[in-house]
Amino acid sequence: MSRKSLDDLPETFVSTTETSNLASKGVQAGKLRRLASRLYTRNLALPPQAVVRANLWPIVAGYFPDALIADRTAIEGAPASDGSVFLVSHGTQSDIELPGFTLRPRKGAPAQPSDLPFMGVLRLSSAARALLDNFAASRSRGSISRTFTRKELEVHLDNLLRRAGEDEVNRLRDEARRLAPAIGRETEFAALNAMIGALLNTQEDRLSTPVARARQRGMSFDPARAELFEGLRAELHRTPPQTRPEAGEGGTALPFFEAYFSNFIEGTEFVVEEAAAIVFENRIPNARPQDAHDILGTYRIVADRKEMSRTPETFAEFERLLKRRYGEIMQARPDKSPGQYKAEANRAGGTMFVAPDLVRGTLEQGFKTYRSLATPFQRAVFMMFLVAEVHPFADGNGRLARIMMNAELVAAREQRIVVPTIYRANYLSALKAISNRVSPEPLIRMLDFAQRFTQAIDWSDVHRAQDQLTAANAFMDSAEADERGIRLRLP
Repeated sequence: MSRKSLDDLPETFVSTTETSNLASKGVQAGKLRRLASRLYTRNLALPPQAVVRANLWPIVAGYFPDALIADRTAIEGAPASDGSVFLVSHGTQSDIELPGFTLRPRKGAPAQPSDLPFMGVLRLSSAARALLDNFAASRSRGSISRTFTRKELEVHLDNLLRRAGEDEVNRLRDEARRLAPAIGRETEFAALNAMIGALLNTQEDRLSTPVARARQRGMSFDPARAELFEGLRAELHRTPPQTRPEAGEGGTALPFFEAYFSNFIEGTEFVVEEAAAIVFENRIPNARPQDAHDILGTYRIVADRKEMSRTPETFAEFERLLKRRYGEIMQARPDKSPGQYKAEANRAGGTMFVAPDLVRGTLEQGFKTYRSLATPFQRAVFMMFLVAEVHPFADGNGRLARIMMNAELVAAREQRIVVPTIYRANYLSALKAISNRVSPEPLIRMLDFAQRFTQAIDWSDVHRAQDQLTAANAFMDSAEADERGIRLRLP
């Protein structure tokens, strides 16, 4: 025997005829513990499942030294949800039960030149081979099947198309076409080819998942955003219904401050007197004409009660409203493509918004969810988040999101929502909380308070409203207010 002591062996190992006697003595001496058939470890502290998880791939190689990681495991890159690890091996075909995991070998074509080295000791099916193998029918073993279901394959291919693009998926299809005869997967390639063709709308094939059907009709969407929309809808549904009748809608003060604060939040900063001169006297400062037109364009929309009473009944109406209102806000910025969806991806901090080719489809999915909400406040909150999260235009998305929010309230004769400067950090952190899948509840709570605050202000006169807003700390910078412990106060 070439190894004389336990110290010559890995901490966790699969015994062989050469080491089985040494392993037995190690267990008797209390230096080893047996985790499964032929599997031993010197780690006496961690739970068995944790030991196996930390050493999984060397353990797989110990049992199946010629193994190819295959089927579902090759695509997911990890054990299945029930702990199954699927392999192609030319040795034993018996399953190996381990603490928390099950190794499930099968016979199959040997590793091909395109299959990849994996963890130094194994091989991993190439992306093309993994697709072909997963189109093979299989029965569930335990709680999960060896290969992807058809629905899972549709979702996986749609995800590849969204993340890698058509060129990469077509390259994989060409590679699979060349590989299929070598591994006996010609039938599976035909199914793969038909599904990709259907997703690209170049062939007829029946698709079943919402994301695949949407792509087939040219309305691909971001499924992660659709999941966020559903989470917000569910939380809004649980929120007790409320009604706050509008107050002070007859004059210009409320629309003026709505436009003023909405632009200030986005970095278009004027003192109130400058903004009032722009809006009421059409005095456009020579140094900042585009910023001035941003405020003026926003004001013209929110001050037009007829316009603000329009809410969409169909997706086509929704798109028309979005594009027309965006065009009005951005009329002085031709470089921002007024009235057109974005052509390039946009982001804010660490948040990457919906990709340009997924904008229409994602808006459509969100609009379907919006139509299921019952109360004006629910629809207002949802509409604001939908536009803000998709970010469908090159600029002005925050202002547009708040316009769409308040249109839902104006149309129902309920109180608009103004988000003052001091509340900016609360507003942005609430959006971030739902975008990062923390919780939709802060967004609902924040807008609820902002609506109560808006209702408490006397909007009958610009100067009177300005005095009350000042007393409520509304104009304070949110970061400075936070440092000084100052909060927005209800009058």
